Amino acid sequence: MSGFFAERIEISAGGYGHSRFKCFLCALSRVAYPYMLTRFKIPKTLLWVANLFGIFLLLFTLFRLITYLAFRPESVSFGQALPSFGMGIRYDLRWISVILLPVVLFSITPRFSPFFSARNKKWWTWYLALITFIVFFFFAAGFGSFSYNRTPLDAGAMNFAEDFTISLKMIWQTYPLIWMLLGLLVAVLIFRWMYHRSHWQVINRTDGKRIPHRRKHFLFVALILVALVYGTPGWPPLSRKDSFRFSNSFLSYLAINPLQNFVATLRLRKPDYNQQKAREVFPVMAEWLDLPEPDKFSYRRELAPRSAAFESRPNIVLVQCESFSMYKSSMSGNPLNATPYFDSLCRQGIFFERCFSPHFSTARALFAILSGIPDAQLFKFSTRNPEALNQRTIINELEGYEKHYFLGGDPEFNNFEGILGNIRGLQMHTGDSIRAPRINVWGVSDKDLFLAAHEEFRKKDKPFFAYIQTAGNHRPYNKTIPESDTDFVRVQIPEEQLLKYGFESLDEYNCFRYSDYCFREFIEAAKKEAYFENTLFVFVGDHGLAGNAQALYPPVWTEQRLTDVHVPLLFYAPSLLTAQRRTEVVSQIDVLPTIAGMLHHSYVNTTLGRDLLDPSKKKSFAFITNTADRIGMVTDSFYFSKNINSGEELLTLMHHPVRPYKQVVLDSVRRSLSGFTMAYFETAKYLLMNNREN
Repeated sequence: MSGFFAERIEISAGGYGHSRFKCFLCALSRVAYPYMLTRFKIPKTLLWVANLFGIFLLLFTLFRLITYLAFRPESVSFGQALPSFGMGIRYDLRWISVILLPVVLFSITPRFSPFFSARNKKWWTWYLALITFIVFFFFAAGFGSFSYNRTPLDAGAMNFAEDFTISLKMIWQTYPLIWMLLGLLVAVLIFRWMYHRSHWQVINRTDGKRIPHRRKHFLFVALILVALVYGTPGWPPLSRKDSFRFSNSFLSYLAINPLQNFVATLRLRKPDYNQQKAREVFPVMAEWLDLPEPDKFSYRRELAPRSAAFESRPNIVLVQCESFSMYKSSMSGNPLNATPYFDSLCRQGIFFERCFSPHFSTARALFAILSGIPDAQLFKFSTRNPEALNQRTIINELEGYEKHYFLGGDPEFNNFEGILGNIRGLQMHTGDSIRAPRINVWGVSDKDLFLAAHEEFRKKDKPFFAYIQTAGNHRPYNKTIPESDTDFVRVQIPEEQLLKYGFESLDEYNCFRYSDYCFREFIEAAKKEAYFENTLFVFVGDHGLAGNAQALYPPVWTEQRLTDVHVPLLFYAPSLLTAQRRTEVVSQIDVLPTIAGMLHHSYVNTTLGRDLLDPSKKKSFAFITNTADRIGMVTDSFYFSKNINSGEELLTLMHHPVRPYKQVVLDSVRRSLSGFTMAYFETAKYLLMNNREN
């Protein structure tokens, strides 16, 4: 109705303070709705939306700027990052529009306008406060993801949300969660006050100007916001892949905001493989893996015992060591000497100093070791994927062996028990059945876990296979060492020394030392029992940890995050093995085939792992996927990596000082490794769904 002022003012401007209040918001408001807006009779709601738009845009931009300043590689200048900021604004405008579109659409009907009544103002400001809480939560999680993984938050975080109780306990025991939540709540309340303040400023600037409610204004603004949600003038709409137009991963990750990346990757949690592609790349795989039938699309190999195989049917104890980072250990030459006992074991066994886990995750490590397949489903753990759980494992080839699994905590975490269900006749010994006090969210201490396993082993009169999964070398670092272990002595190291040699804190360093103490307690106890002489002990890290390895390894380890996946691998049996230190590149997935190759019986291998001690093995390599978008291949001389979204490829030399290569040689190596890496990736995805136990 012409002349009807639907956005009537029932809210008193008094009580908000004097108009001379000097604050940042005032300056922002002068930009957001200058005189020309009131001159053209823009409705109050749309003036407020313009102001809110400016606030949110500033908030999103500040997050990106802080991310840049906190995590910028030395090779990336601010000038080089400007295009990422430009691309990032497009994603930010999309999400800001999503936030503000309900305000505009509801206000087309005057009685729902935030300026219709005090109650409406209250509801809309609380809506904005809730949205701000969600935005801040994603920003905090995104910052944490960058800090921990150097990648933006993605749907892989849902892997831990699926174990919400355990994940929450870990966070509670590690971080000052109450203070963090209080800080977040205070920030949200401050922003709610800002929304109140901006609401009053609109009233103050428009009072008496008799601005009518015109629906066409709201429809026009709604169309603008919808266009910003769409994100581009052409087809297709703005997508996650648009951020990967840059030739540098950091620039791509800087561009996309956590909200966009999380939502866009949710659909990628479903299994994805292409059998036709796996068939097409099979000749490449057959050549690199030296498969016996290169013309037949099959990874099945029936392998006879080697001449040096053990005829004594030894017991096998396989230990998956939590966060066992090679560069932090004594075996790397780290002068902080955190693992002297394990180092002494390595001098007595067959030690592989360049072993790599396919991925940075405990659940993925368990899956890779048991199945022989890298967990290449990047945004969801295959242990959490019902379609991938049915896996054939070489452990079932160990006929006549009792089979045991030991874990100090809950095997439901990340559905460990799901993948373990493939082992026939497996006896589970977990937190609830181990008679020892729980020390933190991860269950009993590693010492108590090892000694519980030892007590079980000393009773056996027939061969056994045991899988021991430690959890102690993990956050919360300050709650992993029981007070009852008085013979373990914490040491003090200056902070600058800790940081120089890869440790983030004194608690982490002593926690790593405690792992070494637990290994010592276990092996020294085992040496006193009869089973020790005929037992093969295998130790492998589940994954490494990001950090500064510059003092110990060539730059590629730190710059390309190889520290995340570089782990020790030791085969220890003093009465059975001759000590060796091996320098070739190997993979975590090679553990079970190597164990099977040591035993005097035939076995069937249907996946990608190889017997590392097979004298006919020719090539050395390890496939890794240590971020959500980058796959790579490590060889003795090179590390090749490729961003599967942008196509960006990097070839880095593994040794320092750099050995000179002609460019034509480097180009040839890059092409070869590019083809092999993509072939391996497609094959791993295919085998995840097709390595079935018949």
